[in-house]
Amino acid sequence: MAAEFRAWATIDLQALRANLALARAQNPDCSVVAVVKANGYGHGIVPVAKALQDQLRAGDCFGVASIEEAQTLRSAGITEPVLLLEGFVTSGELAEVAQQGFQCVLHSPYQLDAMLALFASGKSIEPLTVWLKIDTGMHRLGLSPAEFVTAWNALKSHSGIRKLIVMSHFACADDPQSPATERQVALLHETLAAANVPLATTELSLAASAAILIWPQTHYQWFRPGIMLYGGAPIMGENGIDRGLRPVMTLRSRLMAIKTVAAGEAVGYGASYICEREQRIGIVSIGYGDGYPRRAPSGTPVLINSRHDGRIVQQRTGLAGRVSMDMIIVDLSECEHAAVGDEVILWGEGLPADEIARRCGTLAYELFCQVTPRVHFQYV
Repeated sequence: MAAEFRAWATIDLQALRANLALARAQNPDCSVVAVVKANGYGHGIVPVAKALQDQLRAGDCFGVASIEEAQTLRSAGITEPVLLLEGFVTSGELAEVAQQGFQCVLHSPYQLDAMLALFASGKSIEPLTVWLKIDTGMHRLGLSPAEFVTAWNALKSHSGIRKLIVMSHFACADDPQSPATERQVALLHETLAAANVPLATTELSLAASAAILIWPQTHYQWFRPGIMLYGGAPIMGENGIDRGLRPVMTLRSRLMAIKTVAAGEAVGYGASYICEREQRIGIVSIGYGDGYPRRAPSGTPVLINSRHDGRIVQQRTGLAGRVSMDMIIVDLSECEHAAVGDEVILWGEGLPADEIARRCGTLAYELFCQVTPRVHFQYV
């Protein structure tokens, strides 16, 4: 039971499935890459993928960052197509891609050379599905327009290729006011025209979570929901719930001690928090050793679930002082019913991770991915 653990995360798999359904509803005709990289954004790659299996349609796939993540899915008995979003680096990884039938992104000329060498080796392999990634302005991964023309011409009719899909990635899709997204779309179409790519028969993929929600003109044939699957907001300044997304991870701990501190006394490391009056404080058994962000400032909200008159009373309060490795301190001045053992919600149900992330100057993506193995996971 949850009460046996000092810190635990409840993973709501129904919410996960609902978020995928919300993504698909933005354009039911699109195929989906359900992105489960980085251990399912910290939620557990195998439980997440298994929960989504029956939500995928024929032709959909899972998206991962590495060959190791793809192998983890296969080892767990997950047989749906898997796309390596970073492609391969070594010839050994390419051989594994071919052997396992993984789909892969091709973003650099060295990958094209390796793939053509594999095809020329005479080894018996099943034709590959390859996603050609164009750098349309993010300047991270992707072929230049000239490199794309070379890759397209080399692979478009090759017997080693089952299907070519063209993709790119937006730099500023989370900002509805940024002109960068439309510039990237324009460059994509210029590049496709230069390569004489037949748009009527070529599948394109540009939209990840933010573009799925606010740039419908970029949906094309595929989109790639990531953070939105987990209930995080992909759009700057918003909470996931603002778009109908449901939190999947609720991070919980409990009060392990309560004490009263005199006015003028400091609490926590660095004596950075001074009690302006006699103050009741609570010690919560979670800290940065569990993945709660050390940079969370005083006032960062938490929810206290206390019992009173036979019912649960939920009150919002904030941190008091610095986050320690194993503990945080919270202000209980207005939480008169709080008692040792009461549940504390750090983010999730009733308290968006996006709100906590903004307090910490980061994103919900990072909060989710930094939860450590010391936290017990419960899948419901």
